[in-house]
Amino acid sequence: MLALLGFGTIAVFLAITLSGRLSVLVGLVLVPLVAGLLGGFGADLGKMMMDGIVRVAPTGIMIMFAVLYFGLMMGTGIFKPMILGLVSLVRGDPVRLCLVSAALPMLVALDGDGATTFLISITALLPIHRHMRMNPLVLPGIVALAAGTMNILPWGGPTARAMSVLGTSSQEIFQPVIPAMLVGLAWVFLVAAYLGLKERRRLGVAEGFDAGAHVTETAEDESALRPNLFWFNVALTLVLLVMLFTHVLPLAVIFIIGFAVALLVNYPSWEAQRERLVAHADSVVTVTTMIFAAGIFTGILQGTGMIEAMATSLVAVVPDGMAPYLPQVVAVASMPLSLAFTPDAFYFGMLPVFAQTAEALGHEGVEVGRAAILGQMTTGFPLSPLTASTFILIGLSGVTLGAHQRFIFKWAFATTLIMAAVAWITGAI
Repeated sequence: MLALLGFGTIAVFLAITLSGRLSVLVGLVLVPLVAGLLGGFGADLGKMMMDGIVRVAPTGIMIMFAVLYFGLMMGTGIFKPMILGLVSLVRGDPVRLCLVSAALPMLVALDGDGATTFLISITALLPIHRHMRMNPLVLPGIVALAAGTMNILPWGGPTARAMSVLGTSSQEIFQPVIPAMLVGLAWVFLVAAYLGLKERRRLGVAEGFDAGAHVTETAEDESALRPNLFWFNVALTLVLLVMLFTHVLPLAVIFIIGFAVALLVNYPSWEAQRERLVAHADSVVTVTTMIFAAGIFTGILQGTGMIEAMATSLVAVVPDGMAPYLPQVVAVASMPLSLAFTPDAFYFGMLPVFAQTAEALGHEGVEVGRAAILGQMTTGFPLSPLTASTFILIGLSGVTLGAHQRFIFKWAFATTLIMAAVAWITGAI
């Protein structure tokens, strides 16, 4: 009965998420709460919810200050010279343009926001692609691959959700897949070069073409720009990234300190600091409230024993031959599943059950978490009709969703397969 209640809870949550009639936050809190009451756990629900919130608190705090930090850096104009520098390398060559089209979203995606990455990348490069008469599907396709692969960063959506659901740290879930991520990024450059070669054969090289003259300015708050502090901000960001990957301090602490230093140096007055906080409040609230709501969801499902009961029932039906390869199966299947499930539905609804099932079969639950971020909403999210940022990408590019999916799906799936293979070889899964 407990397993049935758990599957019913997930089914109702998935239905709410996919229908769009209620917010995901409402579903994360109220659906398991009602299920807990129906299961007779009313007296213990408060403790279960608090246990879940405490478990995801480090992730929520890390995400909050990561969004604030990179949002602040974006506002100072730190990426503007880098964009112009990359564009200056094009020189009328479609291959160079495609490589720049891959490098720019990788750079901008450091802020962990897919919508911002698409806005800046497409707005900056679309006029150049159009002037050189490139295939209109090339730019959104390459940007999708690059931004999707970068989405595996700890403060990106997939990894943040996986950490909050599994109660793990970025050191446990992200660090082991860094080699796979680097190979994935190298693969994206290879795909970009191949697509560029095809366009070069069709169009040739536009000698004397000045790409910089066709760069479209992105919308920025002029009062927030700090060109005089450009090198300081670059140095601070590089130091922060080194600290992140070496884990000299907990990620949440690194971002808190980094944001405090950046805010003080770039905007010394309280009024200016307040303006910057207000400017990024919407993004921060949207992300962090979801993380803490997810804590309530998993806290109730774990505290009541629903996840364990569901995993036990799944173990009974998993073929013996598949059991040793469950993480690999999740890695490969998660990419196409991103077209059918929203990231919230997959990570908050499905991943806990997969992880518990994996543990019952002798794997570490965190392995399934690593497997999931290699495909679900990494190379899949820029193609999924269930994520709003996909429509920003295709809307700005002026292409249809179907054409975009047909053009880039095979390359996106190949990225997932390659990253999963590297993760398998290196022992991450």
